[in-house]
Amino acid sequence: METRRLGRTEHRSSVAILGGAAFWEATEDEAGAALALALERGVNHLDVAPQYGAAEDVIGPHLPAVRHRMFVGAKTLRRNPDGVRAQLEATLTKLGTDQLDLYQLHAVTTVDELDQRSAAMAVIEAARDEGLTRFVGITGHDLTAPATFREALRRHDLDTVMFPVYPRLWADPVYRADAEALLATCAERDIGVMAIKAVARRPWTGAHPTSPWYEPQTDPAGIERGVAFALGTPGVHAFCTPGDLGLLPAVLDAAERAAPADTEQRRAAVAAMAGEPSIFPIAENG
Repeated sequence: METRRLGRTEHRSSVAILGGAAFWEATEDEAGAALALALERGVNHLDVAPQYGAAEDVIGPHLPAVRHRMFVGAKTLRRNPDGVRAQLEATLTKLGTDQLDLYQLHAVTTVDELDQRSAAMAVIEAARDEGLTRFVGITGHDLTAPATFREALRRHDLDTVMFPVYPRLWADPVYRADAEALLATCAERDIGVMAIKAVARRPWTGAHPTSPWYEPQTDPAGIERGVAFALGTPGVHAFCTPGDLGLLPAVLDAAERAAPADTEQRRAAVAAMAGEPSIFPIAENG
């Protein structure tokens, strides 16, 4: 699988990041099998969070044996400084490691939210200074994330960002402009960029699983289109696999085969998805 330099972290990240949300309701055996498959296919980067159901509990027992092969990113939703520190320590314990590669302020979508969680960010930055994490980042899931992240990069010394990149969003001129402005800023500052929702299709209708919270692409052509679009977006270094273990083999296939979409292919991908409803705003569709 192709690897790309994840900005100033200097990590050569596999273009597919194993998304921990897929372990939401997994058993320990299922998690171990998925981790083994990902490693066999060349994945060297894990993204996990306490908010992903059983993920930390079921992946943790398998991680120490392969820790040297895996760049591990984790997250916190907490705001209270003591709570952030406690959750970081709990994550380290569950994952069987004394240091994370990346710790991220999770699900920040507005500047107001950024303001409210400034003390939490200070704890994360202090954890980097202390050596509990090597790098610090920010993640967000909504239409306002790219513009918010540009402000976050102005205020904080961040190493990475993680935000949505899939063809339907590029049909929204405001989102596209904000995303491309963020990508330009990241390129200037050598910030690692990770895409989420690469194989999103549309909001669920009716009953649906806990994870993923959006309806993903399930046919190989749709999966390949989303992966190629994300990896062909200038400035994107890698994408997170979706929160569905059943899709993992097909998504890894697409990542291995992916030639980043060229300009015409990207236009075609946007046109093909323009008629689908967006999975955002998350308050309405999540």
